[in-house]
Amino acid sequence: MKIYQENAVEAPGRYTIRAVDRAFDILDVLACSDVGITLVAIAKVVSMPKSSVFRYLTTLERRGQVVRGDGDIFKLGTRHDYMRPRAVAQLCAAAVPKMQELSRRFNETINLGTLDRHRVVYLEVVESTNAMRFAAKRGSSDPVHSSALGKIISSSLGDEEIRSILAVEGMPVRTSRTITSPDTFLRELCIVRDQGFAIDEGENEDGGRCVAVLLPSYAKAAISLSAPAARLPRESLAEVAATLRLAAEDIVQDVRNARS
Repeated sequence: MKIYQENAVEAPGRYTIRAVDRAFDILDVLACSDVGITLVAIAKVVSMPKSSVFRYLTTLERRGQVVRGDGDIFKLGTRHDYMRPRAVAQLCAAAVPKMQELSRRFNETINLGTLDRHRVVYLEVVESTNAMRFAAKRGSSDPVHSSALGKIISSSLGDEEIRSILAVEGMPVRTSRTITSPDTFLRELCIVRDQGFAIDEGENEDGGRCVAVLLPSYAKAAISLSAPAARLPRESLAEVAATLRLAAEDIVQDVRNARS
C-alpha cells in the first residue's frame, strides 16, 4: 500500500490532465480576441486537429464557457465576464443608499442584480413597506427571459450569446405571460434597446409588474422597481424608468469616487 506524504515534492506535471490543459489552451486563444476566432484559426494556434478542437468547443459551449456565432466564429461566453467580489461589494455599498431613497419615494421594492452565468442574481433588495409587495430575496436568482432585470441585461448582449444562455438555461414557463420562444425574446429585446428600459408584465409572477434599467459602465448589472401591477400603471413606466436611470448614474459615479 502506498503511503501519501502531504509534504512530499512531486515531479512537475505528474498530476497534469492533458485534456484539461488543452481546454485551457483553447480558452487562452479565445481570450486574445474580442470579436471571436474561427475554428480553423484556433486549431492552427493550438496545433490540434479541427475535429478535436470542435469537440472541445462544443463541450465548453454547453457549459457556458464559449459562445458560437455565424460562420463558426467562437468567443468567450458570459462565464468569463463576471463581477469580482470586491467590485460587487463596492457596487452594493454605493447602491443601497440610492435604492433606499427610491424605495421611500415610490414605496415599492427596488432590486440590484447582475448576470451570473445564465441567470440574474439579486445582489441587493430593498423591500417596500406595503403589506402586498413583490420582492425577491438577496442571493436568489431568476431566468433572464422572464424578468425585467434579465431582459435589460440581455439587451446588452449579442444574439448568439443570448441564444447560448437560453439553450443552457431553457425558457421555463413562470406564468401564462412568460415568453417561451427565443425568437420572440430577441424581438422583445429590440424594443427594450429602443426604449432604454425593460418591463416584466406579469411574466415572472402573476399580478406583478417590474421596470429595469442598466447601470452605466456595467453591461451586466441593473436596477429595477417591482410592484403589484395595480400600483404601477403602464403609463407611469417611462417616468419611473427615467428616475431609475438617474439613480443608476449616481450609483456608478459614487463607485468611481470611492475608487479614486
